Amino acid sequence: MLTPTTASPRLKLATAPLMLLIGGFVSLQSLINGELASRLGTGLRASVAAAVSSFGSGLVLLTLFVLLHPGSRRQVATLGRRLREGTLPPWMVIGGLAGGLFVASQGITTPTLGVALFIVCVVAGQSVMALVVDHRGWGPSGQTAVSAPRLFGAVLAVAAAVLVGLQAGLDPAGAGLGLLLALLPLVAGAGTSVQQGLNGRVAAQVGPWATTWNNFVVGTTGLLVFWLVTFALPGQLTAPPRDWWLYTGGLFGIAFIALSTVMVRIHGVLVLGLWAVAGQVIAAVVIDLVVAPEQLGVLSFVAAGLTLVGVVGAMTLRARGVR
Repeated sequence: MLTPTTASPRLKLATAPLMLLIGGFVSLQSLINGELASRLGTGLRASVAAAVSSFGSGLVLLTLFVLLHPGSRRQVATLGRRLREGTLPPWMVIGGLAGGLFVASQGITTPTLGVALFIVCVVAGQSVMALVVDHRGWGPSGQTAVSAPRLFGAVLAVAAAVLVGLQAGLDPAGAGLGLLLALLPLVAGAGTSVQQGLNGRVAAQVGPWATTWNNFVVGTTGLLVFWLVTFALPGQLTAPPRDWWLYTGGLFGIAFIALSTVMVRIHGVLVLGLWAVAGQVIAAVVIDLVVAPEQLGVLSFVAAGLTLVGVVGAMTLRARGVR
């Protein structure tokens, strides 16, 4: 069985770029869903519609895969049986709601904050909540002591998020809204860590593809309900844009989850998380430099740099055996 202890050093080195790619996929999905939201109309209605499109398209693709793949069909059947028998608590399979919140926050905040600031806030939320998930034993490995590498990375990630809040609130006229927008991806990132912990426990019982499919079912359902609520709020929808790439967000979501499932068996949770964070931040800054350079200020680069220092420092501490 392939594990971080049995994987060869050559395999680990060869697959390291894939962990960066995982983070890059998250940043690309944020760009796509943010752009789709801005083209679909105004208000929460358009932002949530973009999230529904992303999650819904992913659900359609995954459902087709499950129908065509016998092993995945058996996993889904096992999931349903364990829920009926009560051996799998219902609360353990609602992690997809956090995924829905994350995708919705992409459409709500990235048009204003930019991809780089959005990702830095997400990373801060993920890093802090990961400490809580490990400490409380919500993940598949049970209770895990807070490690010095992860604590180091989390502290610098939070410092970076504070700078993002300052950057977002530099315009006095929009300070309140800017700070609120910076808070949303922070919460969404925290929810992602909870989702990963729950997913790990479910996957250990029913398998990775059934877990992924269930996440998209739950997330899409939650987003559809939220979308209906937004029709009571200000906003409007316009005709869907025709650019095909605006509808690939769900595909990047599936690629992120599928690659993570393989990489975690080779590198472990902490190493995968650190490399993925680096990939998110690097890709996000590059995207904003190309697409929206006006959204990058001095504090944006400082925040991204702090996050990367936290990642490199955490990996260095871990390599030296610091726990």
